[in-house]
Amino acid sequence: MFNCMPYLFSSNKPQVLVADKISSDIKLDFSNVLIVPQISQLNSRNDVDLEREIVFEHSKRSWKGVPIMIANMDTTGTVEMARVCQKHHIITCLHKFYKAEDIPDDLDRNYFAVSIGTRPNDMDNLVDIMGKVKPYFICLDIANGYSSHIFNVIDDIRRTYPEATLIAGNVVTHEMVEQYYEHGVDIVKMGIGSGSVCTTRLQTGIGYPQFSCIYDTRQELNKRKTPKALIISDGGIQYAGDFSKAFGAGADFVMCGGLFAGHEECSGETIVENDVTYKVFYGMSSSNAMVKHYGSVANYRVAEGKCVKLKHRGSVDQTISDILGGIRSTLTYIGAAKMEEVADKATFIKVNNVANTIYNGREV
Repeated sequence: MFNCMPYLFSSNKPQVLVADKISSDIKLDFSNVLIVPQISQLNSRNDVDLEREIVFEHSKRSWKGVPIMIANMDTTGTVEMARVCQKHHIITCLHKFYKAEDIPDDLDRNYFAVSIGTRPNDMDNLVDIMGKVKPYFICLDIANGYSSHIFNVIDDIRRTYPEATLIAGNVVTHEMVEQYYEHGVDIVKMGIGSGSVCTTRLQTGIGYPQFSCIYDTRQELNKRKTPKALIISDGGIQYAGDFSKAFGAGADFVMCGGLFAGHEECSGETIVENDVTYKVFYGMSSSNAMVKHYGSVANYRVAEGKCVKLKHRGSVDQTISDILGGIRSTLTYIGAAKMEEVADKATFIKVNNVANTIYNGREV
């Protein structure tokens, strides 16, 4: 890790650099690593258990399920998505524009989270939702998880709803994970700029490669004897194998939007061009999202997301099955019978190429 101390200035002397401002090691994304297979006693993918049982430190609630979360984007974090994902024991983080009356009674509270921002009307909406729906999970989601005012909101939520399991973020460093944990957050979202429709890194220069973000943080948490601080790897997933890499790096949960976009359970405009059906998918800091939900892009900010159209992919049920199948295969390759063993048993090598791409785009 590196010291982020600032320059010291003197009115009478030239500027002096008193701390190294550049990390000496190169940080990695999922595309820069591969998992090395190990001797395995497992004979079949059926021999592995993808569900984890977790007791959350602050809410004291016990939960069992597959530690994958659908991102709380308004195109993916939908009630329709939650209905399918709960069958697989996967959590859907509903987007923050749902009202209490929009959330039906048939959703299993173990497998969805309600989302809020920090605006006054967000907090009012949370009161209504908690009164009617009584969800188990609350996801506090803001663009800049380093804004100090978020701790006041976290403290208010923890004090008002002590039995709620609280998710908050996003951050990319272990110091902030520890602060969130100390303020009562059960699961901290990690990742800035790595989403498939996020342009934060291009617009602001801010970010941290996703694999190293998770790996570095988990190593530091273990050193500092705070392993109970749970983290979500949020973003950077391009392929099913990236879920396994994130778990191997030390993530307790993995959140993804892009691979779950474009399905019939997603909201967003449907477009037909040349007899091909597409679904629109966009980042929540894109101009599309801000115009839709707030009327315009405020003149003091810039859009940090993009809008794309994806070929309609049918029901998300098959995509979920494919992803879970890939994770099961990973566990058999490294001899892990349970999800909680993956971080201990996964070892990595740095690579300059992950896959042979000669026939990409020629599939039939």
